[in-house]
Amino acid sequence: MLLGAHVSVAGGVDTSFKRAIELNCTAFQIFTKSNRQWKANPLKPDEIERYHARQAECGITPVVCHASYLLNLGTADDAVWHKSIEALIVELERCELLKIPYLVIHPGAHLNSGVEAGLARVSQGLDIVHERLPAVAVKVAVEITAGQGTTLGSTFAEINQIITACRQSERLAVCFDTCHALAAGYEFRTPETYQAMIDTFDQVIGLDRLTVIHVNDSTKDLGSRVDRHTHIGQGYIGLEPFGYFLNDPRFQKVPFLLETPVDQDPEDNLRNLAALRGLIK
Repeated sequence: MLLGAHVSVAGGVDTSFKRAIELNCTAFQIFTKSNRQWKANPLKPDEIERYHARQAECGITPVVCHASYLLNLGTADDAVWHKSIEALIVELERCELLKIPYLVIHPGAHLNSGVEAGLARVSQGLDIVHERLPAVAVKVAVEITAGQGTTLGSTFAEINQIITACRQSERLAVCFDTCHALAAGYEFRTPETYQAMIDTFDQVIGLDRLTVIHVNDSTKDLGSRVDRHTHIGQGYIGLEPFGYFLNDPRFQKVPFLLETPVDQDPEDNLRNLAALRGLIK
């Protein structure tokens, strides 16, 4: 089972492995730069070398990266759109240096330009990124969102529309977030509704594209369209539904990654990971 959490890279990206080992992770997620800033200092050759050495020593793979929250490929604002494209290119180049297979991104928000215009804008931006990086193996994993405000990507149909409109759609994957999905209106808290939702995902997008699962409980209920993560079993999802995902044989090779609050480090992650491990049959 590929199970882990988002861990800090304070002190260098290579330090993430020590934190992941302390949590007994078999996969984990990082930022390779500050998620609240546009610019980043280049990764130093010795830092990259240490990263690969640590990964070889502990054998934890895959490591997944999450892109900056500042990116907005859905905006009609040309300045922000081009800035987002340039920033995404930098993030993918950093992932490539670290041999990270997936970079998770939020599709962005249309900011009142309209859903169709916003979705087209995301696909156009991704096309430019792909054209600029023909040899990069890292896949962009488009994450389902809660649908807050004018945020794009809160339905499987919107995610699929982004992907199919891209000229190099084979370079795109999908990240499923349990909190976001519930908030967006997807019910999966019984075995029957879980199976129906997964079947719908497969029909609309295809399970072969699902490469990352964020496991987060939600402080808000079904269809709230509010993105608020909480500890496993302490929100509106509850404990049992996470077991439906974890014990689904179709997801044996998909990393399950926590993005739950960390007020006490590492105790909060240890407790949430223990709760998830207790569900694995």
